[in-house]
Amino acid sequence: MKLRSLREKDIIAALKKEFADSDRGLILGIGDDAALVRGRASRLFLTTDLLIEGIHFLTALHPPYELGRKALYVNLSDIAAMGGTPRYALLGLGLKADLGRSWAEKFFEGFKAAAKESGTCLVGGDISASKKVVISVTVMGEGKRAVKRSGARPGDLIFVSGSLGDAAAGLRLLRRGLGKQKDDRAQALIQAFLDPKPPLSLGPLLARRRLATSMIDTSDGLSIDLAHLCEESQTGAEVYVEKLPLSEAIRVFETRPLALALHGGEDYQLLFTVSPRNLPSLANLQKRFPLHWIGRMTSTRSIWIMDKKGRRSPLLPKGYQHFARGPKIAYRSLPSSEKLCAQAK
Repeated sequence: MKLRSLREKDIIAALKKEFADSDRGLILGIGDDAALVRGRASRLFLTTDLLIEGIHFLTALHPPYELGRKALYVNLSDIAAMGGTPRYALLGLGLKADLGRSWAEKFFEGFKAAAKESGTCLVGGDISASKKVVISVTVMGEGKRAVKRSGARPGDLIFVSGSLGDAAAGLRLLRRGLGKQKDDRAQALIQAFLDPKPPLSLGPLLARRRLATSMIDTSDGLSIDLAHLCEESQTGAEVYVEKLPLSEAIRVFETRPLALALHGGEDYQLLFTVSPRNLPSLANLQKRFPLHWIGRMTSTRSIWIMDKKGRRSPLLPKGYQHFARGPKIAYRSLPSSEKLCAQAK
């Protein structure tokens, strides 16, 4: 197998080509949020994710209880992004000897709490000694219908659940030593990073009611995750600055919140597209979930961001990318300047 580079995108493309062998039970393989396999009564959703100390988290900043919860929830988010409901999980864990028994107990308490909340059952895994903490979680879910990244069409409207940029803003507060602030808004941002709560019930509803034409979770950042949808659907997109959902908290603690909303990542909200004819049906879900229209898919292959006056600039993918310089938790890929963000302030 030949790799063009060590970029995550290129590795996945090479693996997708190399392991393209078909199996009668396989519906969808490498390249989406989860793989799909035929079950007896429904489709099975399979996904796995890694959290590595120094790349995805720092033990000095991330309490073990919240890390245990996050380790499961980031995987459950992938199942929801395909329209599935999580059922079973496997946990692989590499632990440093100097962490101590208390750290491990709190980690498992957090994992157990997230499993109970989500209706997920831990059924096995593996534990090993390691020079750094390594967490690998595999989740199996199920559902009658799946939503892929490749189903969007020009004219479809782009929606996102929740708000954008809060997790990145929370991390910035932690790195500035402001984790113990008593301000409720600061704590909301910090918890968005330490203990994300993906809308797990929304994805299956969008799938069952055939409302979403494509879907992904906002794990790496809006600019990158939207680019994934456009690439797989062979479309372009327009995003409207004034429509981006920014929380009150991020407006208070960040001078340039739009940059974090566009590129911050780790919000684990759902980014999905909807045909205009399905808007009346979607309105019913907006009574239960915070859903925000932020743009539309286009027939061009470019992605643009537009301000209130109709001025547009290319929306380049500047969120986190593996094998780029710097750890994920540093958000070094955030742009130092964003013309359109400055214009919108």
